[in-house]
Amino acid sequence: MKKNETIERMLDHRSIRQWKDEPLSVEIIETLKKVAIRTSTSEGMQYASIIRVKNPAKRERLVEVSTQKYLATAPELWIFVADNYRNDRIYRENLDEDNFSNDADKFFQAFTDAAIMAQNVMNAAESMGLGAVYFGSILNNPQKTVEILELPENTFPVVGMGIGYPDQEPELKPRMKADFRIFEDRYEKMDDYHKLLKDYDKEMSKYYDLRVKKKPLDEFTKQVEDKYKVQRIDRSKIIRVIRDQGYNLDI
Repeated sequence: MKKNETIERMLDHRSIRQWKDEPLSVEIIETLKKVAIRTSTSEGMQYASIIRVKNPAKRERLVEVSTQKYLATAPELWIFVADNYRNDRIYRENLDEDNFSNDADKFFQAFTDAAIMAQNVMNAAESMGLGAVYFGSILNNPQKTVEILELPENTFPVVGMGIGYPDQEPELKPRMKADFRIFEDRYEKMDDYHKLLKDYDKEMSKYYDLRVKKKPLDEFTKQVEDKYKVQRIDRSKIIRVIRDQGYNLDI
């Protein structure tokens, strides 16, 4: 098969957390905006929006939420938002009555739209030689993120992204084989994952994350055990915050 540059870049994806002190040109930013706008959207309703965070004070407050200091240093910081506010307003301008803009179906459509939009922007950024990283950590305290971004009802922050010119060369992080994640016709349950993932554990234990210098990561199965035995209290309140934003997840 002929080499495909887009696929090669996607297969070489690495999270970039350190950027050159160089702003993105207006042309590049406009291109990324166009990619975001042209992203597939459920029912054509364009449920996702973006907040481009430029204010240093807001960035520092988001650092407090995320606990990741490099969030503040990204040349571009974009927050992808599930957005049913705009369409609710459109509806109410002509029909001043309640509607179903806040039901569970609309929420998950908007959440999915925002996630797909973020991945499209990531792919586009990398195709232009940029480096990016996701900030799922903006949901460490979703209520604070809502307040910082001044989000109205019927909206919710999905994920953040830092974008810029890479100033580091991280290793390619290992992934488990496709057989463990891609199935045919039904979900395939396996016996003794620790045994089956033994080779992957060895591979992972040789990977050096630039965030933890001179120390390889733990085996993947050990990482799972460490993460699943701890409840992150603020993140566990996410459903409550979604409801506080006006969504009725029961309908």
